[in-house]
Amino acid sequence: MPSSDVAESLEILVSGTAQVLPDGALGERLALSQREGRPLRVKLGIDPSGSQLTLGHAVVLRKLRQFQDLGHLAVLIVGDFTGMVGDPTGKSATRSLLSADETAANSATYFDQVMRILRPDRTEVRRNSEWLATMTMTEVIREASQLTVARLLERDDFAKRFGSNQPISLVEFLYPLLQGYDSVAIEADVELGGTDQTYNLLVGRELQKAHGQPQQIVLTVPLLEGLDGVEKMGKSLGNWVAIGEPAEEQFGKLMSIPDAIVGRYARLCTDLHPRDVDAIDAEVAAGGPAAAQVKRRVAREIVALYHGAEAAITAEERFNRLHRDHALPTDVREVPLDGADPVHLPAVLVAAGLAGSTSEARRYIDDGAIRVDGAPVAKRSYDVPRTQLAGRIVQRGRRHAVRLV
Repeated sequence: MPSSDVAESLEILVSGTAQVLPDGALGERLALSQREGRPLRVKLGIDPSGSQLTLGHAVVLRKLRQFQDLGHLAVLIVGDFTGMVGDPTGKSATRSLLSADETAANSATYFDQVMRILRPDRTEVRRNSEWLATMTMTEVIREASQLTVARLLERDDFAKRFGSNQPISLVEFLYPLLQGYDSVAIEADVELGGTDQTYNLLVGRELQKAHGQPQQIVLTVPLLEGLDGVEKMGKSLGNWVAIGEPAEEQFGKLMSIPDAIVGRYARLCTDLHPRDVDAIDAEVAAGGPAAAQVKRRVAREIVALYHGAEAAITAEERFNRLHRDHALPTDVREVPLDGADPVHLPAVLVAAGLAGSTSEARRYIDDGAIRVDGAPVAKRSYDVPRTQLAGRIVQRGRRHAVRLV
């Protein structure tokens, strides 16, 4: 790889990162890879917690894919052993331990989703039980001697719990050690993680040094804001987009993000070149119709990654019919309507999956969020004549709709 290619690779890999440690080391390691004709071993550890992967999870996976596309090897560490311990990062209380059966089941779920993003031909999958489950107590003590309790308590989550007299189990103290030893076992050149993982990734460098190995480069990526543009993307906040969601649902959600974070989504969630993203930032800043078109482009790019270009175009066309042309959706689920007359609409909304509870359904009705065949339901219209619902399309917003039959 010529030096110009090293510079191009570095531009792509650094784009959208939070930190690359130590400073300048990634460029040096890429140049070494070129001289030796050896792809870098780029590590990412995932603990099988079983949750559905979102675009927030995908940020670091997409960065790993960039390394693959540039000729390097992704070493995916499935934490079937550390998953039984549980990563204490960001936790305000001691986590419950998972069983081996639970971690095995969750690993399968994670793997299926992860491989929607990574290239199988450039992925080495390892389970850290290969080396951690067979370690002797002598070996654990030898590795533990590389860390101090004072250093562990520098971590913000541990420091807060210690300061408020909340328990910290010895197992949780061992977690960074176990994750760090993974880097020794697979001889990682680079390790990726979110900004909340910086401490754990640096432990890997310390253990590699103790074992006489070249120390890995630490590359962290930002935590992605959710659809509200404020809080970290998470299912509990309802501000998330799952990578496995239907194309139409993904596109509709992405069109709701604030203009201020369109460029950030372009940089962290798509394969667009950094210079293209710079141009997107400029167009969004200019405002007006151009900004709206840029948001559409970013939504198409993201949907195409998980469903293909054709599905992205179809999703945009459906979005146009619902939001620009105000057409009623036709491709909706059919939900049976019971024989009551009048029909208690909040109960129907819950049964149809348009509300989580009858109290929430009543709030939706009172806020004007429920429509029947396109017409808003009047405030406090909870009991509705059956003839006004049978065969009709009921919507909550534009993306959630059913036909009552």
